[in-house]
Amino acid sequence: MRPGVEVAFTPRTPRVVAARRLQRRRDRDATGRFLAEGPQAVREALAVPGCVLELFHTAEPRHPDLVAAAGDRASPVTDAALAALAETVQPQGLVAVCAQLDVTLADGLAHRPRLVAVCADIRDPGNAGTVLRTADAAGAGAVVFAGEAVDPYNGKAVRASAGSLFHVDVVREPDPAATVAALRRSGLRVLAADARGADDLDDLADAGDLAAPTAWLFGSEAHGLPAALAELADARVRVPIHGRAESLNLAAAAAICLYASARAQRSTGR
Repeated sequence: MRPGVEVAFTPRTPRVVAARRLQRRRDRDATGRFLAEGPQAVREALAVPGCVLELFHTAEPRHPDLVAAAGDRASPVTDAALAALAETVQPQGLVAVCAQLDVTLADGLAHRPRLVAVCADIRDPGNAGTVLRTADAAGAGAVVFAGEAVDPYNGKAVRASAGSLFHVDVVREPDPAATVAALRRSGLRVLAADARGADDLDDLADAGDLAAPTAWLFGSEAHGLPAALAELADARVRVPIHGRAESLNLAAAAAICLYASARAQRSTGR
């Protein structure tokens, strides 16, 4: 090779092999690292000091500004190596190895967020990432993955979050009941999104009952919230169905609930 020209890494280069292992949860958990794919995720990751540990890019960079921002953390790879690292059908030319950003529940509540989303036993990574993105857009300060919830660093979850993973405090808490207790101690009202709930979301909004600092509990799309967890909430709230739809999917229901609280809090300045 000519002096100053880097040799592009191949799929068999040890650093590429090590990064590719992060597609598996056990390796993510063991190393505290995960992969972020595409320019949007990489851009947001680079904005977090110390988050991006390594950036792999195509030999002819498609996003030279991001490669430049990564500096000596950036390494060119062959198209075959990038395809091995990426989990999408049409890779966008960038895959970053990032440090996981978890905080403890205590740290996540230390700055007294006014709005928190709790994903309890949510198993679908696309739903998890979409709730992250929605919570960020609604102004939530933290998203808690409680119980047997999906790994928020799953590749599909990271992509579905569209960069929001890097904007909010992410908490993984194995005990949902302990999560509810901690939320309440922090002054948050705990509301359970429940299709069979006794309280109607519109009625609560009309009565001005959504303005307090609030944590919303969301369960899996297939099974909903565990009954024992829903019973710990201050209220079980249903999103009204005005038409003939059987129900709303998790992401839609979460968006409606979070934005209802965000609007009420903004209206009262709380």
